[in-house]
Amino acid sequence: MATGNIRNIAFDLGGVVLALSYENAIRKFEEIGLRDASRHLDAFCQHGIFGDLESGKISSEAFCEELGKIIGRKLTMDECYYAWHGYVESVPQRNLDMLLQLCQQGYKVCLLSNTNPFMMQWACSPEFDGGSHPIDYYFDHLYLSYECKVMKPSPVIFQMMLEGQQASPEETLFIDDSPKNCAVAQSLGIHTLCPHNNEDWIPALKSYLKI
Repeated sequence: MATGNIRNIAFDLGGVVLALSYENAIRKFEEIGLRDASRHLDAFCQHGIFGDLESGKISSEAFCEELGKIIGRKLTMDECYYAWHGYVESVPQRNLDMLLQLCQQGYKVCLLSNTNPFMMQWACSPEFDGGSHPIDYYFDHLYLSYECKVMKPSPVIFQMMLEGQQASPEETLFIDDSPKNCAVAQSLGIHTLCPHNNEDWIPALKSYLKI
């Protein structure tokens, strides 16, 4: 059973559930023709057409068309998928095992992520964990920025998560590698853990929950 005051645990995706490679994403976007990709990409919160995609302002098709205009040639959806997938370094099995353990112990477990349809095309397939299960196998619910039409660190998406989970801030723990996102969560009364990008957060979580 869930212990202590925490009943609801929300996880970030990149850098927490999966190991993130910002450098590899830059390389792959440059491979498809995006010069100075580092000026367009961010490790935590995208901007420009990348932010428009992740906040649900434009579709994946519109993103592909607009990126093609920046690059100077027509792009395929597969090329955009290839580039975005560069962010994925690995999905550590220890993280997946911990998510399932939390569910089994009675915690509500959800994903709260700034992401986009290209990333979720992969995550919602069995390729996510190596061929067995898509991402929703490991979570009660997914709160995705492009579906919610708002990105972290906006307080709005945190409120949407709390309402959807039927949980109060006081009984919610949020785990994200972005200090800015964690600061906003804390301002709403949500408990937080802020590991470094790709750090093993499991010992800190177990200590926090006393499990």
